[in-house]
Amino acid sequence: MPNYVVRCGVMRTLHVMQAKSEYRRGMRVVARTPRGMEVGEVLCEADDRVLAQMEDPPSGSIQRELTDADANEMRRIEQKAEQEAERCLEIIREMELPMDLVDVERIFGGERVVVYYLAEGRVDFRELVRRLNQEFQTRVEMRQIGVRDEAKLLADYGDCGKPVCCNTHLSKMPPVSMRMAKLQKATLDPNKISGRCGRLKCCLRYEFDTYQENQRSMPRAGTDIVTREGRARVLAQELLTMQLLVHMEDGRRIMIHADEVLSVISKNRSKSSS
Repeated sequence: MPNYVVRCGVMRTLHVMQAKSEYRRGMRVVARTPRGMEVGEVLCEADDRVLAQMEDPPSGSIQRELTDADANEMRRIEQKAEQEAERCLEIIREMELPMDLVDVERIFGGERVVVYYLAEGRVDFRELVRRLNQEFQTRVEMRQIGVRDEAKLLADYGDCGKPVCCNTHLSKMPPVSMRMAKLQKATLDPNKISGRCGRLKCCLRYEFDTYQENQRSMPRAGTDIVTREGRARVLAQELLTMQLLVHMEDGRRIMIHADEVLSVISKNRSKSSS
């Protein structure tokens, strides 16, 4: 039987799991992971091509397809986790700990409760864990996260109108920089290029490689070129459409496709502003 990639938990962790039966994409299953028994979603078969794109994924094994009884139990556990989150918040406030509670996750098999929190520095939560152990009657694991992980847990939809990427298909948060926004000529207004986490949108990373490749293959601004209509100087690049704004010898300013450049007479040696 093939192995499968299965997504589990509120952090949507990807596992490579063994199975004794065949499963289809989208099927919900009960699986054993390093954390215990969890409910997960089958994404695809874990063939060599898929495994080559994953970095040391945790292992596990699919126990069975999710039954109606399992689904009812999962709903009961989620409701209980909401109550536990309220109680956890009460204790944190009572103890005046410098931390912000983000979410509480109770594992399907009851092996542990995971408390996700934000904090600027290290927090001594030993007394908190002791009290929560008594309250919840199971192992309590504290997990400090960042603002991107907070969005992954709590955010719903992005400005594009679709579910946020970090809560759907992203398994790793890609590095994003202002240079990527500048190269793509996106607005530099932080309010418009920031995601629900307050950081630069992950989607700025998606097409950056294409923009870079197009930029390298096209004459830069200030370069003298020869086109089908004569000699011209490049004024600006339109990287996504592979077009150039050029100033012709007769004074015209026109847009041409990069394929219309017959030769480059002189290259602009100045550094790119990107």
